[in-house]
Amino acid sequence: MFTRTVRVTAVALGFALLATGCGATATKDIGGADTTLSGTRLMVPNTAGGGYDTTARTAAKVMEDAGIASGVEVFNLPGAGGTVGLARLVNEKGDGDLAMMMGLGVVGSVYTNKSKTTLADTTPLARLIEESGAIVVSEDSPYRTLGQLVTAWKANPGKVTVGGGSSPGGPDHLLPMQLAQAVGIDPKKVNYIPYDGGGDLLPSILGNKVAFGASGYSEFLDQIKAGQVRVLAVTGEQRVDAVDAPTLEEQGVDLVFTNWRGMVAPPGLTDDARKRLMGALDRMHESKEWKAELTQRGWTDAYLTGEEFGTFLTEQDERVADVLGRLGLA
Repeated sequence: MFTRTVRVTAVALGFALLATGCGATATKDIGGADTTLSGTRLMVPNTAGGGYDTTARTAAKVMEDAGIASGVEVFNLPGAGGTVGLARLVNEKGDGDLAMMMGLGVVGSVYTNKSKTTLADTTPLARLIEESGAIVVSEDSPYRTLGQLVTAWKANPGKVTVGGGSSPGGPDHLLPMQLAQAVGIDPKKVNYIPYDGGGDLLPSILGNKVAFGASGYSEFLDQIKAGQVRVLAVTGEQRVDAVDAPTLEEQGVDLVFTNWRGMVAPPGLTDDARKRLMGALDRMHESKEWKAELTQRGWTDAYLTGEEFGTFLTEQDERVADVLGRLGLA
């Protein structure tokens, strides 16, 4: 059903616009390439404290600190796995002062929520970062190692609940489904409990309302450092400097899973508006402030625009549709 070693990554569709060549140097075609953005609104389509929220607020701060933008407003509009925010974004056709932070979760939610608004209706801007997932438990969990968790999970998949900060089809859902497949559990037997972002998931992990959580490690970094949350494994190819935990592969599980995030904008933007937003992201990506945040947060630089981005996104949309189809969710 699932491939064992896989990178699951997707941010936006909107392929026709990508084909026009909104690459990393697009703003150099206009005289306002170095103009400071003002009054830009950055929507987060889930609750505060989650991965989208953290990335959005980090990007806004970097742009402010680097003099790329002023007065950036970050606001949350949660609901239906991000598709409420997506509908709002698409309804703001032609608004060059609005963008939305999003990722794989919205790709899947379009299918599972049967959203009439799709990502193909947006203007894609850029993929920004890639991040390893993590398998986490509370500090007083009975599971001290991944092996102990897997043993209990295989014995009773329905009883060992897993929580994730995304609706079915999102990264936190796809991760435990692929992990189950990799350790010999039928994914259809997994008892997955969705939360609207890592901020909503965290109390259930701390209160042992779920047996374990599957999400991006950065969403729990403060709690990990404080010893309230224990990481049993990270899911990327390599260990993460910010977290003292082995990879899945080091523990005998043949699975690599990463997620990433980026930005999309409303449809119908003028060329100048699109280039202005792209130029700001180009400058942010090259800034020393952004590079420092990548290092501090353990994010992998995954900046990508242009036709290669469009091709990649097409492949990822097909992958998500296939996985959800096999689970009977799309």
